[in-house]
Amino acid sequence: MDTLLSGTALLQLMQLASPALPVGGFSYSEGLEAAVDHGHVGNEAQAGDWLVDQLHLSLERSDMPVLAAAMDAWQGGDAQRIESLNQWVAMTRESAEVRQQTQQTGRSLAEWLKNRTPPDACVAQLAALSPAPTWPVAFALAAVQTGAPVNSALLSFGFGWAENMVQAAMRAVPLGQSAAQRILARLIDALPAAVERAAAIGDEQRQAFTPMLAILSARHETQYSRLFRS
Repeated sequence: MDTLLSGTALLQLMQLASPALPVGGFSYSEGLEAAVDHGHVGNEAQAGDWLVDQLHLSLERSDMPVLAAAMDAWQGGDAQRIESLNQWVAMTRESAEVRQQTQQTGRSLAEWLKNRTPPDACVAQLAALSPAPTWPVAFALAAVQTGAPVNSALLSFGFGWAENMVQAAMRAVPLGQSAAQRILARLIDALPAAVERAAAIGDEQRQAFTPMLAILSARHETQYSRLFRS
């Protein structure tokens, strides 16, 4: 059970989850735009089902467990572990677009962390990761700097993803604001249990296998008309 967050830590986690964080998360749909284009998603119910499935099949089994492991590694100063986790994220991205997304947002978060005071030597280590820092590994360092426990950081990470994806659904499907908020409520209801399961996943159980999402993401690369970078 997480300890009670301080007000400062809570606000910092809210900042990390905000779409206003200057990492460009709003410019990606993670295959949702292609799902709309190919007729898999066309209304509120389908968009909600798609995103809940993505939460459970993708984030819960890959990025969230990486985030939890990376927080432990940052706290323990385990540079080799950080490098290994970062490489795992990069290698398991199933299309060029999703690999570009995790590396671009990871680099952007590293640059944002450089502007914070006092300077942290871990930020230089993050920025030096090759070929680039990935999003969950970068988020893990930012979360460690807040002093928040793992489950709270995972909730912040998940909510930030959910809000960005709901905003993408509004533009891609398209949906109105009330429909988008109903989908966001579904994701909020699903997040706590997803976080609990993700925190319990070890290296051997962690996986990134979403073939339909990978196919749609690859198709999105040549889609005729696009609003999003993925």
